[in-house]
Amino acid sequence: MDKIEALRAFVRVVERRSFRAAAQDLLMPRARVSEAVGQLERQLGVRLLARTTRKVVPTVEGEEYRRRALGIIAAVEDADAAVAPGVPSGPLRIDVHGTFARRFLLPDLPDFIERYPEIRLHIGERDRLVDLIGEGVDCVIRVGEPAVSGLVGRRLGMLPEGTFASPAYLAHHGVPASPDDLGGHRVIGFVSSASREVIPLEFQVDGEVRLVSLPAAVTVTAAATNAALARLGLGLIQVPRYRVERELAAGELVEVLPEWRPTPTPVYLLYPEARQLSPRARLFIDWAVDRVGSRLQQTDRSQTHPSDQKT
Repeated sequence: MDKIEALRAFVRVVERRSFRAAAQDLLMPRARVSEAVGQLERQLGVRLLARTTRKVVPTVEGEEYRRRALGIIAAVEDADAAVAPGVPSGPLRIDVHGTFARRFLLPDLPDFIERYPEIRLHIGERDRLVDLIGEGVDCVIRVGEPAVSGLVGRRLGMLPEGTFASPAYLAHHGVPASPDDLGGHRVIGFVSSASREVIPLEFQVDGEVRLVSLPAAVTVTAAATNAALARLGLGLIQVPRYRVERELAAGELVEVLPEWRPTPTPVYLLYPEARQLSPRARLFIDWAVDRVGSRLQQTDRSQTHPSDQKT
């Protein structure tokens, strides 16, 4: 194994705190990763990693070596890209909510694959917050303002939101005429993965944002379950409009209080500020800002009607 490949293996072991996880990320045998680290330690004459039965952590020397190795790897990859443009290769791990991916990312993904066929892309789908470095993820796409420090964010666009309920729910509880008319109503409580609390309803009233907390018969952590329970008549929900396009078209859900819609929600592409971005990660980020950003702009224009907003 050459020195650069050994450095890459060592850095990923430190980030993942595991030889097995690093090997999976790098798509190579675990024994090859272990040999790479051993090769570095023998050449340097120092111990870079402290191994226990449960995890692997860098020594003081190992942490310093990791920091310098990141710069070396980035410099080599930049040099390779400068003289051999258009042929980046290697694994790239991203994470994005599945519904969002299917609506805004996947339709254009064949273009990215065709442009960069040597990049091996892995797409994870999770609602929860992801430890990018600890889980070996290069970047994530998330809806909402970033709540985690240590990340660099590039805004992709905005998602129009709305308040929705089933016709059966409204027949039983009545149709509110304004946010002041929500007494006696209830919500399907969506629990924030950051605060672990139910997110209140939000309305734009007279140019200001008003938060309204209502009782919840059930609380959820998954967006798909949230919409499914709304179809069953269990309460009001507030979600990006794209998530319930099918239900709205089928008449399973209707919009409530359209003159007092929530503020649009930003969408960000996030990556660790402490990690040198590989050329393939930079290529994906720039591509996503262009393609996903364009689709978000189209959605924003088609679903936001300024004349309907009450200010």
